[in-house]
Amino acid sequence: MNQMLRARTEAYKAAEETRKAGVYPYFRVIESEQDTEVRIGGKSVLMFGSNSYLGLTNHPRIKEAAKAAIDRYGTGCAGSRFLNGTLRIHIELEEALADYLKREAVLLYSTGFQANLGALAPLVSRHDYVFIDERVHASIIDASRLCFTNRVQKFKHNNMEKLEQLARYASETNDKSLKFIVVDGIFSMEGDIAPLPEIVRIARQYNCVVVCDDAHSIGVIGELGIGTGSHFGLHEEVDIQIGTFSKSLAALGGFIASSRSVIEYLKHHSRSLIFSASMTPAAAASVLEALKILQEEPQRIERLWENTRYAMKLFREAGFEIGNTQSPIIPLYVRDNMKTFKLSKLAFDDGVFINPVVSPAVPSEESLIRFSLMATHTFEQIERAVDILYRHAKPLGILDYQKVQAEAI
Repeated sequence: MNQMLRARTEAYKAAEETRKAGVYPYFRVIESEQDTEVRIGGKSVLMFGSNSYLGLTNHPRIKEAAKAAIDRYGTGCAGSRFLNGTLRIHIELEEALADYLKREAVLLYSTGFQANLGALAPLVSRHDYVFIDERVHASIIDASRLCFTNRVQKFKHNNMEKLEQLARYASETNDKSLKFIVVDGIFSMEGDIAPLPEIVRIARQYNCVVVCDDAHSIGVIGELGIGTGSHFGLHEEVDIQIGTFSKSLAALGGFIASSRSVIEYLKHHSRSLIFSASMTPAAAASVLEALKILQEEPQRIERLWENTRYAMKLFREAGFEIGNTQSPIIPLYVRDNMKTFKLSKLAFDDGVFINPVVSPAVPSEESLIRFSLMATHTFEQIERAVDILYRHAKPLGILDYQKVQAEAI
């Protein structure tokens, strides 16, 4: 093997080290439906590592809708939307989403990752600026690398002073360039929400385009779960809204929602749309049915928030550091990679599935356990999970946060 290629692929050694230590946590094989409990290795495990915030992935109506779509359209589209892959159900879903999201138009993508790739690269030209929060999803980082400009600049997480400095400098340097501010609505690891009111103020002052990835916000915040803009009463101030169906909406795929002119432009210039096969009929039908259920049963969102508030309360009382989370994503900061792996393994062996998050996903000093809620969790399940995590975190020295904070005061 080429020496340079060998050097690059030897990153697997880190995985080997965790395997030897018996704490390797990835690619665990689930043998059942995604639910509040799943089966792994023949045993039942509490699932607190899922993004199915509304608990719809095994809803009988959604499964029936998927089956009916297969009966009508088959299993795949055998081409891209641009050519032979546009089905009537795709148009129905785009129209339903536009109505739900209160947008002029929506364009479907096969994954949320592709939606982010497909939004920025076609719209950003050589002289434009792209300002991205340093904690945005990896798909936005990759999208920024595809942009035909060397003016991509990161700002520290939710640091509005730095963002304003970047926007002011760009405006003073080149008033004719477009300036894009790109953020996650809810950040997928930290669980906090982008400070959209400040972002909008800066965007208005310096004539910027606001792009918000609402992957973790749809079905979670805003009126009927339509996202971050609605959450702050600034829905119309978000110029481009991006999302995915793999979380609250129980399927696979993504979308871009914006003005009719932007969507029409992307239809003819977005490479991740034009050169990828369409969403499967079953996925599109699943999202359509999930939207109906969400609008018929808004109490699911309130139940999700009841669970979230309860879990936050229990974790704080137990002495966990949970940062600035404002969502059903609760980070349990460990701040040590190996301890993070150990806690994940001990909890799993005791019946709780959680996700360890270590570098490079986050800085190693910010390694954490990502604990996420569903509307369908019960209080008893939450209590059981918190108790198990507490019993294993205490001997590892992870629960000293409150003591350290008190001593600092």
